[in-house]
Amino acid sequence: MKHHLPAGSTADGPYGLVVTPESAGWSYAALRVLELPDGGEAAFGTGEFETIVLPLAGSCTVTCDGERFELRGRRDVFSRVTDFAYVPRDAHVTVSGQGRFALAGARCTRRLVPRYVPAEDVPVELRGAGPASRQVNNFGTPEGFPYADRLIACEVLTPGGCWSSYPPHKHDEETPSEAVLEEIYYFEVAPGPGGRPGMAYQQVYGTAERPIDVLAEVRDGDVVLVPHGWHGPSMAVPGHHLYYLNVMAGPSPERAWRICDDPAHTWVRDTWLEQPLDGRLPLTSPEERR
Repeated sequence: MKHHLPAGSTADGPYGLVVTPESAGWSYAALRVLELPDGGEAAFGTGEFETIVLPLAGSCTVTCDGERFELRGRRDVFSRVTDFAYVPRDAHVTVSGQGRFALAGARCTRRLVPRYVPAEDVPVELRGAGPASRQVNNFGTPEGFPYADRLIACEVLTPGGCWSSYPPHKHDEETPSEAVLEEIYYFEVAPGPGGRPGMAYQQVYGTAERPIDVLAEVRDGDVVLVPHGWHGPSMAVPGHHLYYLNVMAGPSPERAWRICDDPAHTWVRDTWLEQPLDGRLPLTSPEERR
């Protein structure tokens, strides 16, 4: 299935995951996951892509344009909100340390300045209610990080048994209520007792004019590509919390996340007024959770 990329299926050298605009069949959004052994180091040029270096597990040092950023990182995505570094297009970058690091990228035109953002400055939003409760870490959204050109990125943590990316929504037309954005979903699933692996599910569906049909069982390291169409729900099975990293970018001159709900399901939002938020949220904060 071309829109569901199982873990390891796009690995290349030190990168356990590589999604480029060319491999995805679109123009802007990109994602790599860099895997470094203890004392490891990788150097790369950003080319046309502004990039956020986001620790998934481990810590690292990022150097760019004479700047040096020490990223404390985290044990894993379910342990804390992480700090991160932004590096611009047309830059030479070195990442050294140990762990796994997401390189979320967007093809862009403006060359901005490198930046470091501590975990304490990442806005954490609790969204939805009842079985549609979730946590959104807005580290790379226009409101949470206004210093990028095209890149939009966030993390979503969904408690086991809950649905997120719900109601299903889309952003594939340029209108006052929608912006055209390509989107990458990168998944990790919290293990069960004894390290038993978990799973989750992701749906993407289209219209008669622009069909797409994805209902994928996803596991640690899987990716789902959303070139267009309604996407959601993201379903966390009972007993396994779900994490996903969203990376978005598109052609609009305005860096904005504007979405349109599937009108068949938008009524669900009204029911949230009568339901409490899931009491397990927030799942993470800037403080390490043991």
